[in-house]
Order: sequence, then structure tokens, then C-alpha cells
Amino acid sequence: MSNDDDARPAARLTVLSGPSGVGKDSVIELIRARSPFVWLSVSVTTRPKRDYEVDGVHYNFVDRNEFQRLVAAGQLLEWAEFAGNLYGTPRGPVEERLRQGIPALLKIDLQGARQVRATMPEALLVFLAPPSVAELHRRLVGRGTEDPETIRLRLEHADEELAAETEFDVTVVNDSVERAADELIGLLGCLPLSPKH
Repeated sequence: MSNDDDARPAARLTVLSGPSGVGKDSVIELIRARSPFVWLSVSVTTRPKRDYEVDGVHYNFVDRNEFQRLVAAGQLLEWAEFAGNLYGTPRGPVEERLRQGIPALLKIDLQGARQVRATMPEALLVFLAPPSVAELHRRLVGRGTEDPETIRLRLEHADEELAAETEFDVTVVNDSVERAADELIGLLGCLPLSPKH
């Protein structure tokens, strides 16, 4: 008796990473609108909530003690600290969606993508690249959501992330949000799953 179908669901875990300011959120919003059956993991963070953000939709906002409890309990697939805030991906919901055969998408940074590669080598790592470095820097400086020191850190961090592009399985250039979303939908294996029996 073969359990291959159960052991290898049709859906895959896709990790979307790329430098801050490259447009990951815009691309993901379009993917969710066009392919609502794709499940997007909601990260947990200690970062303060911005005015437009909804707890449980954009992030799960927790304090540092709760975050450290999740780390200690092995409940995070990956986690990292950036600019004094902690970010992580809850493990349970990801594993549950994959067991159900639902395409799962993670939006995480380079450090997180490396951790996922180590713990889930079957994941597809996708690098979202800007049309140019100059355009990326223009977007980061023009956001207006951060103080000058945080912007400096983001620019430095973005350059490090751009240098790591070769570590990824696929690069998608975000020269058009629509085109980038379509390319990602193709990579996700986003055809609605038909019943096997």
C-alpha cells in the first residue's frame, strides 16, 4: 500500500524574499486577489503596529516575552531580529496547509529564507528583485514611514540582500506588479486542486 500521495501533497511551500522596498506586499495583494486559494502565512512580530495595519492580517503583534516563548517552544519555522524588532513564521499553520495540499506562501527576509532552506529543503525560494538598485534606493528613501537611521539600516540591509540573489531558486523582477504577480502565481502551482477520488 502506497502513501506517496499523502506524503507529498500537490501544493508546495513558496518563500518570497527580497530587499525592503522591492514591492513584496503589492505583489502579494495581487496574488491574493487573483488566487484566493493560496494561503499566505502571517508572521509574528514585536514591531509596533502601524496605523493602517490589522492584527492577525498584516502581522500577529506580540510582546518580546511571548515571542521568546514561541522560539523556546520550537513553534517558529524561522525567526530574525531587525532594527530592534523580532519577526518570525509560526510553524504549525504552514505545516497544516501543506498537509491539506493548499499552496502556502511565506514573505520573509534573507535570514529567514536561509533558515527555511535548512529546515524545509523542498521549499521553492523566490527572490523578488527591483528593476534597478537606484530604483530600490529611491523607493526606500521615499516611503516616509521611518526615521533617517532606520532608512540607513534598510539601505545597507537591502544591498546585502541584493548580493544574496544567487542563493535563490528563481528570480522574479518587479518591473510591473501585474507581471510579477502572474509569474509568481505560475511558480506557486496555483491551479485549484481537484479531488483525487
